[in-house]
Amino acid sequence: MTDRVLVVEDDGPVRDAVQRGLALHGFDTVSAVDAEAAMVEVSRRAPDVLIVDIGLPGMSGIELCTRLRALEVNTPVLILSARDQVGDRVAGLQAGADDYMVKPFALDELVARLQALLRRSKIAATAKPSTITVGPLWIDEARRYATVGTTRLELSRREFDLLATFATNRNLVLTRVRLLELVWGYDFDVDTNVVDVFVGYLRKKLTAAGAPPLIETVRGVGFVLKDH
Repeated sequence: MTDRVLVVEDDGPVRDAVQRGLALHGFDTVSAVDAEAAMVEVSRRAPDVLIVDIGLPGMSGIELCTRLRALEVNTPVLILSARDQVGDRVAGLQAGADDYMVKPFALDELVARLQALLRRSKIAATAKPSTITVGPLWIDEARRYATVGTTRLELSRREFDLLATFATNRNLVLTRVRLLELVWGYDFDVDTNVVDVFVGYLRKKLTAAGAPPLIETVRGVGFVLKDH
């Protein structure tokens, strides 16, 4: 079955170029010029993945992503933006986006990232959820929440995925490349320090909830969640 992509972009030439390029790679594409039109399209027929420009008129791409997640729409979202600072990328991912690309971009990389999101989405749909306990940390994968003792952690989608991956692989050292594969679905080279940023977020939230230092840095290698 052909994967359906919703392209949410107000710049006509960019939108048309993306649609044409994706069509050549076998995707079924539809488009929306703003967030409101995108919401209508999603409610009419949910796509398999969304490409969302961050600088939309009216409701921004970040706000659109936040609204979709609030409505429990779990369709993968890839944000496009001309903003290339780490803080901008993290803001998009914290809003519930699954990936973030900076303009201008290469079509081949866009296709590779979409395929990674679709693979991860299909694997997640067939995976059997479980509960995981590591010391005071308890994770419910089915209901997607985690607690430290009696304190519930307020986690974004990607923070939860990263924490669950660490817990599933507790006591195993995971490289940044491996974490990008497991959590973001990448199977290609990508130059980003987003893993370090999200590990930092997790550490702060775990510490604030009263957990001991669970995630350790293995210098020159990666990270490990220790079962203390």
